[in-house]
Amino acid sequence: MKVVGFTFIRNAVTFDYPIVEAVRSILPLCNEVVVAVGKSDDKTLELIQSIDNQKLRIIETVWNDADRDNGAVLAVETNKAFDAVTADADWCIYIQGDECFHEKFYATIRAAMAHWLDDADTEGFVFRYRHFYGSFDYVATSRQWYRQEVRVFRNDKTIRSWRDAQGFRKDGRKLKVREIDAEVHHYGWVRHPRAMQLKQLNFNRLWHSEEEMKSLLTVEADEFDYSVIDDLAHFEGTHPSVFQPRIDAMNWQFSFDPTRERRLRLKEKLSRWFENRTGRRVFEYRNFVKIGKA
Repeated sequence: MKVVGFTFIRNAVTFDYPIVEAVRSILPLCNEVVVAVGKSDDKTLELIQSIDNQKLRIIETVWNDADRDNGAVLAVETNKAFDAVTADADWCIYIQGDECFHEKFYATIRAAMAHWLDDADTEGFVFRYRHFYGSFDYVATSRQWYRQEVRVFRNDKTIRSWRDAQGFRKDGRKLKVREIDAEVHHYGWVRHPRAMQLKQLNFNRLWHSEEEMKSLLTVEADEFDYSVIDDLAHFEGTHPSVFQPRIDAMNWQFSFDPTRERRLRLKEKLSRWFENRTGRRVFEYRNFVKIGKA
């Protein structure tokens, strides 16, 4: 069984993407990892080269910044990395530049890929998500955060990155996947407030023209305001070991009181009550079809 990981990145240094940790978190699961490095304004290429692992294969790309149709350029760059995966790979592991796999799930992921290798109906595996916010001590819990996404799937080039590269589809239809007992840690909202503000401004430009950006940004703050958040919970678990140096180097303060009361609309109260009772989230968007457990 051959497993190849892939990802894409650009301007990781400027916007403080934990891409090195992301890549290192999947290397133990993979025979090879392909990183598509977009032409950058900083030393992103050198940063990726510093990983210095024989499993690493770098391809250099150029982003089309004019492609601003709902972040479509992100899917284009994802597909460039995926297309570079060699035909002899059985499974592919996709990771974004602000995500990380925890080593405690490696055995579960390996076992699932091996067990379902010959089952053609199993096109991939869907993972639970933990979205960290503000610091490494808090996770987001409200409905606005997606709870699951596909991160392992077959090396089938009819599968394409969907819309803004959050998920994938095969010939336009949702993938048939199994729910795996494993998590992905998402650290996209944990940066120094200055780096977070730069990242958000840059990210919005993938959706909007410069003229639209002028109307959207009436006040361009120097730092991101982390206080504009609804619900967070204190994180009680452990972080991936590859992430510990970044956690130790955290150089800003963030605090939140998870016990504070927030006035909820009736619709929110009812949906939370139903979710707490059943584990199901009403009207939740899913870009996949579950066919069972892994």
